[in-house]
Amino acid sequence: MRALLLAALLPGAALAQDAAQRYNDYPTAARADYVFACMATNGRSRQVLEQCACSIDEIASILPYEKYLQAETVLSMRRTGGERMAVFNSAVAAEALVADLRRAQAEAEIVCF
Repeated sequence: MRALLLAALLPGAALAQDAAQRYNDYPTAARADYVFACMATNGRSRQVLEQCACSIDEIASILPYEKYLQAETVLSMRRTGGERMAVFNSAVAAEALVADLRRAQAEAEIVCF
């Protein structure tokens, strides 16, 4: 009986842990960097702090940190410019990463701002 109950509960517990791990896979420094940049853009009030913190939390719930980091890298390389960086402007994989980040940011804006 007890084994049956544990077997029934474990799949749900495993899924919950997977979701929690994915949500919490953003390092604190990455979250802080996002909040600082968000506040520089939107203002430096307590309300904006809460909105920006909400925003990175929402992005983290949608996009795993590895994909967030890859998309941020692509965007950074695009700003660098030059012939060697042209691949970041035209590669389908790079464009998909950025599109995923933009969708997560749009969702976060709807939820938080």
